[in-house]
Amino acid sequence: MLKNPMNIVKLVALFLSCALLYAIHLANPTFFPELWQVLKSGDLLATAEYIRSFGSWAMFFSFWLVLFVNAIGFPPAIIFSTANTLIFGIVPGIVLSVIAETVGVTISFLLLRFLFRASAEQLIAKHPRLKKVDAYSGKNGFTVMLIARMVPYIPSALLNALGALSAISLRDYVISSFVGKFPSTAIEAIIGHDTVLKNPDPTRLVLVCIAAVLLVIGAWYYEKRVEKKADAMQKILDEHAKMQKKKPAK
Repeated sequence: MLKNPMNIVKLVALFLSCALLYAIHLANPTFFPELWQVLKSGDLLATAEYIRSFGSWAMFFSFWLVLFVNAIGFPPAIIFSTANTLIFGIVPGIVLSVIAETVGVTISFLLLRFLFRASAEQLIAKHPRLKKVDAYSGKNGFTVMLIARMVPYIPSALLNALGALSAISLRDYVISSFVGKFPSTAIEAIIGHDTVLKNPDPTRLVLVCIAAVLLVIGAWYYEKRVEKKADAMQKILDEHAKMQKKKPAK
């Protein structure tokens, strides 16, 4: 097993991750127990107060907390996106959450693909139907992931795993996750924010939904333009290759 270089790299990565968690524990032994108690309570106001207790470092801490939660897929990110809107305001809280969530799901995607994509490819190679699904995910992965990300309350861990095991490119995964998370995160955070403060604002939610639709349409249009240019370039390369084959050998 250890003769395979990739297995050695995976073990080293696992060791470094454990070492990082242990270093955090040594630096602050109460950090993980306190964080666990806050998360276990499910109290959004308590979570917001805990993040706010870090003072001038609150935004920095919240960024890394949201990143970590999205990387491991637990607990639900809505807890922290709502807390961020309570602490930093609606717009800054949503922007902070979306950026941190995108970085987190990208890390999860890279780790899961690194660990399991090779095994998935071996399984896919044995089943024609899985080959078709894999090919479809590679060609249409952007649209599928974009739609999935923009739907509120879908577990992030599920989409991270499906993306990593599919043939979607890293570029398409990152862009579709970033754009798709704006509407879903905004809707979740605003509903959570207004529920906690008992101050619902339907107009704001409607405006967010309209902006989300426009954002998704723009992203879809941009992706189609990129695909069209890529197809045109591939056609030129194919024609050039055919012409080279037709040339008589000197």
